Amino acid sequence: MDMTARVDDFPKPGQTIMGLSFNTGPGGKGSNQAIAAHRAGAEVVFATKIGMDSFGKLALDTLKKEGMGLDCIIRDSSIPTSSAFIIVHSGSGQNAIVVNKGASGNISPEDINGIQGEIASADIVLTQLETNIDAVEKVVELAKKNGATVILNPAPAASIPDKIYRHVDVITPNETEAESLTGMSISYSAGMEAASKWLISRGVKTVIMTLGAKGAYIYSENNAYLVPAFPSRAVDTTGAGDVFNGALAAALADGKNMCDAVEFACAAGAISVARAGAALSAPTKAEIDELISTTSVRSEQGDVL
Repeated sequence: MDMTARVDDFPKPGQTIMGLSFNTGPGGKGSNQAIAAHRAGAEVVFATKIGMDSFGKLALDTLKKEGMGLDCIIRDSSIPTSSAFIIVHSGSGQNAIVVNKGASGNISPEDINGIQGEIASADIVLTQLETNIDAVEKVVELAKKNGATVILNPAPAASIPDKIYRHVDVITPNETEAESLTGMSISYSAGMEAASKWLISRGVKTVIMTLGAKGAYIYSENNAYLVPAFPSRAVDTTGAGDVFNGALAAALADGKNMCDAVEFACAAGAISVARAGAALSAPTKAEIDELISTTSVRSEQGDVL
């Protein structure tokens, strides 16, 4: 459950300010990414764990309206549904977020065993770090064992064991997360390359670094590309990275090459930040295709750095 306040300015420590508006709605990185992938044209099965509380009911009601597969959602009567407190700056659209993991941070090996058939049959497995890390480890190991392409969105940033990296095909940090994972500054292209090489050395096949208004940086097999961002006026950046990841997974599942898939994801992100909300700002495949067809941001082969 996302609880979002819009403000004229972020509060300082100890300061109380008046908000401009407040609303609640379903959220969570996994949920946002699943909805984004579904709207971008993928056949999605969403696996998670939620509580038996009112937040969990609202989440389920929203997901049912989307029409994706929900047979892998586990209910837990002992732990509340995960929640996030979000502050959105009305001028820039930037946000500050506090996440409480709740049920999604308590996924057990038995829970994963119960959905291993769906994991085994997937072409793409997309996951992130709002669940407990041992669950991520087991999921990516099962996915690679069964030939799926594994995408890891390392957010919120956390320490990742090398045994997880070895099962990851595509990792998608933003600039802050890349710096946190590698300990390197990535404020310049050489820094992005060095950080990417560090991640590749851990076993990752491809690094896609999201750079906000600058686009996305792709590093794989000693080749670096920058896919520029699509022009957009930011209203709310909450969930933009999730929309990017969901659209990327959908594009790769559709058979697009990496550069085309990243361009598709950048277009999805540009549309989402021009709208309020997280998952509900995710565009449809038709909207993404239309933006790409009317706005040229890169050459056919991408821009080599």
